[in-house]
This record gives sequence, structure tokens and C-alpha cells, in this order.
Amino acid sequence: MNEILFFGSNSYPKLIKNKTDKITKPIQFKFENENENENEKQIKQISSGDFSTIFLFKNGKAIEYLNENDSNQNPSKIQIEENIQKVTVGNRNEAILTKEGNVFAKGYDINPDNPNEFINISSLIEDKNDRIIQDIVSGAYSVYLLTSNQNVYGIGFNGYGQLGFDSETLEKTEKPILMMKNVSKIFSGNSSFHVFLLNSNQELFGCGYNDDCQIGLGESRKELMIQKPTKIQDISKGKIIDIQCGWYHSIILIEIEIENENPKRKLYSCGYWKDNGLGKYEDTYEFTEIKSSLFENDDNILDFSVGSSHTLILTSHLKFIVFGYNSYGQLGTGDTNNQLIPIQIELPELRFNEDISNYHISCGSYKSFLYYSPLSFSNLEEDLIKLFERKEFCNTSFKTENGEIIEAHKLILKYRLNQNQNQIEKLQEIISKKSIKESNQIFEMIYSNNSKINPKLYSEIKEIINLNEKIEETMKRIYLNENEKDFIIERKEKKYKFPKLILIMRSELYRGMFLSVTNDTSNKVTDYSELSNKSFQIFEYWIYSNQIKDGIEITQEMIDEIERGIDYFQLNQTNPNLFDLLIKKFNNQN
Repeated sequence: MNEILFFGSNSYPKLIKNKTDKITKPIQFKFENENENENEKQIKQISSGDFSTIFLFKNGKAIEYLNENDSNQNPSKIQIEENIQKVTVGNRNEAILTKEGNVFAKGYDINPDNPNEFINISSLIEDKNDRIIQDIVSGAYSVYLLTSNQNVYGIGFNGYGQLGFDSETLEKTEKPILMMKNVSKIFSGNSSFHVFLLNSNQELFGCGYNDDCQIGLGESRKELMIQKPTKIQDISKGKIIDIQCGWYHSIILIEIEIENENPKRKLYSCGYWKDNGLGKYEDTYEFTEIKSSLFENDDNILDFSVGSSHTLILTSHLKFIVFGYNSYGQLGTGDTNNQLIPIQIELPELRFNEDISNYHISCGSYKSFLYYSPLSFSNLEEDLIKLFERKEFCNTSFKTENGEIIEAHKLILKYRLNQNQNQIEKLQEIISKKSIKESNQIFEMIYSNNSKINPKLYSEIKEIINLNEKIEETMKRIYLNENEKDFIIERKEKKYKFPKLILIMRSELYRGMFLSVTNDTSNKVTDYSELSNKSFQIFEYWIYSNQIKDGIEITQEMIDEIERGIDYFQLNQTNPNLFDLLIKKFNNQN
């Protein structure tokens, strides 16, 4: 189920019909004139600029609203045969990264003869051994490509040196040109004429428009343009997580290690302050921290996004914090007054009744989106580690040898440690003699079967871990008695509730169930949405009890359709065998 809140400019294009051109308070966004299957897709990413707004779904398909003055405009499907992994939109371009590592782009600076036609720009890289792309970013008039060899290429407009070359020599290019080697990440913005490049040593470089010191090189380097990647002095003793750029400013998210505490995330900004998203009352020539009482000591930044001149932030305490330019209502405050320093706005509570780690923010030039997308369950290890890191879901603590506290999930620990309190106490004893680093390795092993754990550590905990993960009566009682949040599946106008952790831990089932009902065709899964309601309810009851519900009548048609699913997913490996139970029940009733 897609949950999207939208606010800001509602023209060019008009995303929500029958609404004003300026939406100043967050309202629910729904796709219009889409078929049923399209509406059931799960949102993976939203990217918006002056060129268009693109919605990317988790099945690798995408739709776009082109920025045309047409009040009756409908979204159109992007006709790319390959599975789409990421989309990025600038002011005069859009680019698409596929699973195969190809990049298709269009726009006035990419293909001026036919700006509405996608072309494969990665195939234009001269070095044929450097054409597999792992990331893309759009600037206002440029597109940047990061290859699997950690080389960055730029294509499009170079009027301010944002491609890393003298603009008088090369004002524009319709082929990707090599900008810099040994790069791990690239950062820019949909309205930006500057770009940042981060190498594998966490050294940051920037180039492009710098008349307002938005590259952060200091007042002595206040120049119209920086025409080659230039190293920026260390911002703080922390790890750069993300950088987002506006027209005249930049914001960096940094994670700082604090002794005996969890890492703290902080925002730093630089550039032009007036009407912009600096979060300060003055121009800043170098990156300095955005300070506010809204960022409490135990609150942390989950996500943030920057438009042309506005900034949105979501914290772990579910605070939605905004500041910057607001003439189109893009801050969601209910008015069009600019906010120069961070303020908090309220959002509908019903939007926050699910797993907050799956909320994301996306800013267009003058638009804002807050969207929710359920867990994909495509990567069991990744999902479990996310749960491990979720402080609000933890309900037990462990102290390491140096007194640091690790918070953990009692429910999963009971599950994995044979449901025995003595086992948890044994783990407590082991953890108390380990460093924070070793302790975290142990918990990753417990939660995700991470095989990268130190062999010596593994030998200490292997005896207490329930490695076979069978569903015992004790486990079922734990889950039925614990107040865990449900995962909601909607199909055929009916809702189904499944406890998340049951589905996660029953790894023999979760792929078959979840990839099918979410129509994740990229995994080539048989579509269970065609199962009859009775057949689907058999699955539902079996998840809870490993039994076929008494009183339900089994037909040959139900056996046939469930058998197809069982064979495909090899669910006959489970114990007891669902198919055997169906046959037995069918024979007994006949």
C-alpha cells in the first residue's frame, strides 16, 4: 500500500487535480487513472525537479509526470525494458540507472535534438571497460555517473565548471567525460550547479558554482566558479553520510562517534542564508553545524532532503523539522512564510503507525514528499539488522566490558536462544567481557546469521544459539502473547494481518508469501494474488499454527493452486508439510 504525503507547488505539472496550485499543508497523494496493479506497487523512490516528477516502484518500473501546463495531464509509464534501480531528476534532465548498470537519460543538455527521448549515455563512455554504472546523480543541467571502477563521469552543461573542466574550453558535452578517479560517492541537487565527490579515504572535493561559498572552501575562495575538483578541509571528526545541494547552499549529514554513547548524526551547512535552507541567520563560508533545541541529545536524524531553497528533516523521535524558502507552501506549515531557522510541524498521526525506518523524504525544486514503503523482505539479513538498530523496538540491555550499553530485542533473543532465560544470562556474561565492536558482531550473528563473524567469537556463542530455528510451541506462545506490530497485506479489497517477525523468522515461507503479494516480478515469482480467498486463508492460518484449520473444506482446485505455489517455492521442505496436510484433510472429508 502506497502512503504518500505531498505539499508545495501543484503546477507544472499538476500532481493533484482539483486542488490549488499551492498546497501549504501535507495531504495524501493518490495516483489517478492508474489500473489496479499499478496502485498496488510499492514506492521505492520519488525524484522531482523542474523537468519532471518520477515515481519508482519496487518492481523496477516507473511513471513520470512531465512538467507541462496541462491540467488534465496523466502520468505515463517510462518505457525502459531493463529493471530500473534508481531515478534522478534535475531542472532540465532526468536519468535512470538499471539493474544491468546502464544509464538512460534525456533532457535539453543531454540530447538537445530530441530532449524527450531516452538515450543510453553509459554506452557513450570511451573506455569500454568502464561502462558499468553503480550510481547516478542529477544537477540542475548536468548528470553525474559513478562507475563500478569508482570513476566519476559528467555529462551536460559545464558553464560553472561543475563537470570539473575549464568552462571556456568545454561549456557543454553530450558525451560523459571523466572528472575524477577513486570516488566512492557523488552528491549534487536537482537545482544545483555544483557537485561534491567523496573518495574512499573520506576526503571531500567540490567544484562548480561557488559565488555564495556553497562549496564550503572559505571566504578566501569566494569565486563565481571552481573549475576543477578541489579538496575541502575536514568538516569535523565524523563520517560523511549524505550531502544535498540547493541553488545557493549545501547541507552535509555527518555521523560522529561519541565515547560510551551511540553515534550522533549532525547537520552542517554553508552558503547564502536569505530565503534559503541554511538553518541560520547569516552567510556561512565554511560548513558549520546547524544548531537547534529541536535536535535533542537522544534524538537522531533518520532522513533529510533539500530542494532548491528548502530543507526537510525527519528524526528518530518522529519530529518533522523544516526550514527555508516557502513561497509555494513546500514547508507544509499551512502558509507561505519563509522560515530561516528550524521549526517543527505536525503531520497526520495515522502516517506514523508503521515502521518509521521505512519513511523517506524527497524534495523537488518547490515540492515536498513524505512517503512510506513497507519492508520489501528481499534481504533477510538487511531487514533484521535494521530491526536490531531500531532503539524504540528494543526491550532489553547488555553492558559491554567498557560499560557501553547495547539495546536488543528480547523477542528475537528468546527465539534464537532456545527460549531459555539461562541462555540469555549466558549471553549477558559473554557480552560483559567483550568490547562494543565484538558485542555488535555477536548480535549481528544472532539476528542475521552473518557468517563474517570472527571464528573465535562464533565458537563462544554457537552452543547457545538455536540454529535450526524450528517453530516450537513455546515460540508460538511468545509471538501470540507479545504485542508486535503487524504487516498488512491488501489484496482483492481485503486486508490480512501477519506478525512481522513470524514471517521474517520463518524464512522458508517469507519469500514465497511476500514477493508474490507485492507483485515483485523482478524476482520472477508466481503471482499468488490469483489464489482464491480460501486458499489464501489456508496460508494465513498455517503461518500461525502449522495446521489446517478445522472445519474448512478442501477442494481439488485449492489443492492444485496451492501445490503450484509449494512446488515453485519448495515449501515442501517445511515440517509439517502443508501439501501433505491438504491431501490428508481432503481424503478424510471425502
